[in-house]
Amino acid sequence: MSFNITYLPGDGVGPEVALAARKVAEAAAEKFALVIAFHEFAFGGAAIDAHGDPFPPMTRRACAEADAIFLGAVGGPKWEGGAVRPEAGLLDLRKALGLYANLRPIRIMAGMEVLSPLKVERARDVDILFVRELTGGIYFGKRVEGNEHASDECAYSREEVERVARVAFEAARARKGRLASVDKANVLATSRLWRAVVSELHERDYNGVELSHVLVDAMAMKLIERPAAFDVVLTENMFGDILSDEASVITGSIGLAPSASLGGAKAGLYEPIHGSAPDIAGQDKANPVGAILSAAMMFRHSFDAEAPAKAIEDAVKAVLAAGFGTADIGGNDGCAAFSNRVAAHLAA
Repeated sequence: MSFNITYLPGDGVGPEVALAARKVAEAAAEKFALVIAFHEFAFGGAAIDAHGDPFPPMTRRACAEADAIFLGAVGGPKWEGGAVRPEAGLLDLRKALGLYANLRPIRIMAGMEVLSPLKVERARDVDILFVRELTGGIYFGKRVEGNEHASDECAYSREEVERVARVAFEAARARKGRLASVDKANVLATSRLWRAVVSELHERDYNGVELSHVLVDAMAMKLIERPAAFDVVLTENMFGDILSDEASVITGSIGLAPSASLGGAKAGLYEPIHGSAPDIAGQDKANPVGAILSAAMMFRHSFDAEAPAKAIEDAVKAVLAAGFGTADIGGNDGCAAFSNRVAAHLAA
């Protein structure tokens, strides 16, 4: 089978980590006799520079027609204060393709607990899947800009909550059978709707899954106190953004965390959860693990190809276990050298 991938290197370290992931993805495809083709388009700040638009029409068409979309990173101080920001393109992409469910796995591989800022006994066996609602909430609500008064509306419908909750319940059913739904139901109306819809769906269709409701401030504490207690964590857009970034640091580096954004379109969007890190851009210092593992998720979710997905994940584990890595996790490799090791392990 053959698959077309719209390739959006983006800004900052985005082109470096995207190239690393592309190299590994091509090695995996060759190993398993799959045909994949990457087609590069401008996106984010790079697209503002080239076209005056972070998500120009030609990129939009390519994303709509692709089998998968791979993104490096967007944004940076260069575009702050401009008429349009690179991040606006990312929000537009998610909305345009209906990518309402963001999957962010946070795992600490055996033997790598020492990288965590937590005590080893707290970091051991952490394996959490965050399911973040991605196209609703405060990031997409009505906005009023101003120097004296500003506002951002947070709104959710029953349909929006139920569809992402169903993704989370299905994931929990396939894992350890536990789902923690995070909200702020003691204060926010949207959270009270969220809790009610999740509870009703649980009772109706998923009573075999263990469901708990956790307030977002309590969840922020529990992720540090006992992160291994959680299996699947479901939450709304802004809470999910903040909590999954917090959780990623438990692994030792935000550079280790991948993501997949799925929804109504045939193509999913795959990207590491880190930002563009302009302070190290072009220096071969970026950690490509999150991007490489995002490529594994691309094979699994968009290509329905479990064997190459697992092979990529196993290759990353093997290279890390052998003591290799970038400086942020105590290694001596650059971004390119590490990805070369993973690709070579796949080819062996």
